[in-house]
Amino acid sequence: MGQVLGRLQGKQWRQKQVRKISDKVFDRIKSESGTVNLTFEDLYIAILLVYNDINKNLPGPHFDPPSKERVREMITDCDLNLDGEIDHEEFVKFMQQLTAETLIAVSQGLIVSLVVAPTVAMATKRATEGVPGVGKVVQRLPNSVYASLVTIAVVFIQQSIQESD
Repeated sequence: MGQVLGRLQGKQWRQKQVRKISDKVFDRIKSESGTVNLTFEDLYIAILLVYNDINKNLPGPHFDPPSKERVREMITDCDLNLDGEIDHEEFVKFMQQLTAETLIAVSQGLIVSLVVAPTVAMATKRATEGVPGVGKVVQRLPNSVYASLVTIAVVFIQQSIQESD
């Protein structure tokens, strides 16, 4: 539970995770290309790798990386020394800016799944206990099992809604 609460701490946790992923990817691209900074093509490959890591390591739906056009628009904001290439710190800033919306959506999904769903589950359990036929079954289920079932249902509903968008 402590790890879950740590993940919900917000901006600092997200920045730390993006920094860790960005450092790893930047070093990988730098060693493969043999250059100190990233060209536009190297940058786009690095973005794809970062999004791949985010999709593998964070719960919830997978997020699509930005288009090349979107990256071209954003690169001017992050290329602080205006040399047409992205150095390590510029890359980290770029990735934090680019992934901010993605990680906020993940955090909101976690909050709904971990806080709202169990609360709704307990409210619906109390409400259905008096319903003939269903009430007896609901009463026999332990609260933890019932809350888990409803939470799993909410996660599946969230995934199906996001897949249909």
